[in-house]
Amino acid sequence: MAKAFEYKVVELREGVIGGKMSGDKLEKVLNEHGRQGWQLKSVTAVEVKGRLGPGGVEGVLVTFERTTD
Repeated sequence: MAKAFEYKVVELREGVIGGKMSGDKLEKVLNEHGRQGWQLKSVTAVEVKGRLGPGGVEGVLVTFERTTD
C-alpha cells in the first residue's frame, strides 16, 4: 500500500502592514508544527494581501507535509 500524505500551507507576514519577517517568528511556527508531526516541505517568498489597504506586503508561504495514518 502506498503512503498517503497531507499538506498544510501557512501564510506568514510580519505585522498588520508588513515589514521584515523575523527569524524568531518563523522558527516558532516551524517548531510548533514540528511538534504536531509536520515536516517542512518548502518556504516561498510571496506578496501577501495586507489587512489594511488594497496592496500586498512581503511574506512567506510555508508548506508542511506529514504522512496520514
